[in-house]
Amino acid sequence: MTKLIFMGTPAFSVPVLEGLVAQGYEILAVVTQPDRAVGRKKEIQMTPVKAAALKLNLPVYQPEKISGSDEMLELMTLGADMIVTAAFGQFLPERLLNSVKHAVNVHASLLPKYRGGAPVHYAIIKGDAEAGVTIMEMIKKMDAGDMISQRSIPITDSDNVGSMFDKLSLIGRDLLLETLPDYLAGNLTPIKQDENLVSFSPNITSEEEKIDWQMSARDIFNQVRGMYPWPVAHTTWQGARFKLHEVSLADGSGKPGQVIEKTKKSLVIAAKEGAISLVTVQPAGKPKMSIQDFLNGLGKNIEIGDQFE
Repeated sequence: MTKLIFMGTPAFSVPVLEGLVAQGYEILAVVTQPDRAVGRKKEIQMTPVKAAALKLNLPVYQPEKISGSDEMLELMTLGADMIVTAAFGQFLPERLLNSVKHAVNVHASLLPKYRGGAPVHYAIIKGDAEAGVTIMEMIKKMDAGDMISQRSIPITDSDNVGSMFDKLSLIGRDLLLETLPDYLAGNLTPIKQDENLVSFSPNITSEEEKIDWQMSARDIFNQVRGMYPWPVAHTTWQGARFKLHEVSLADGSGKPGQVIEKTKKSLVIAAKEGAISLVTVQPAGKPKMSIQDFLNGLGKNIEIGDQFE
């Protein structure tokens, strides 16, 4: 059976790793990002891939930067036939790629659309009708290798980044496991990407998390879904950051950012076109809460005509 080095970091990567093990591939090493401090308490947490690898009794490597590292040199001595990556989070040096017969990546977009680190976020934010996974050969240039296989699924209004990642991780697992036997046997001919159709999805910046109420309600709705559960979109209320975890489309019109409807259980804010009903929010320094809880507490004095910035 083919001997693999697997590289991945978030929860998206875990089904791919587990699928390879279940299918009988020999995993010589699992490479993931270093443990990081997470949350307000800055508690050190291992990556989801590390947790999965330890359960599977697989050796784990966590170089801060793989290029030129001692870990990379050791990986090159293991005798792997192939490298499989899925949302690893680092560029692989050409020297490492050239040390194996095959190197493929499970990328969560319909390449050549959305090369980069946030393809699912962009697909939702841009209002795309579908998202997908591409199995591609790895080269030094980011997400630019020849495409081996591809599969798409629809994006619905009930989807957000979290739900789409859950779906696409299973799509990626199944597509990879279906693809590898024929690919390794030489029965599949990879297809070059059309450079004229390339678009990019760089990591979301803090500026992009800010809601612009001059946008349409649909665009704001897509932005919130495209940033939930991370990094989370926000607006400003009473001069402080006010996170919007979940919203829905609503009827109504008014000055963008203005409260146009308030009940005991709902708060509706006007956009440039249409309106947004807040569902789950997080005032500065407070935990995430339902809009009803917010209106019963911190937001009880909000009035129609008040402004979110």
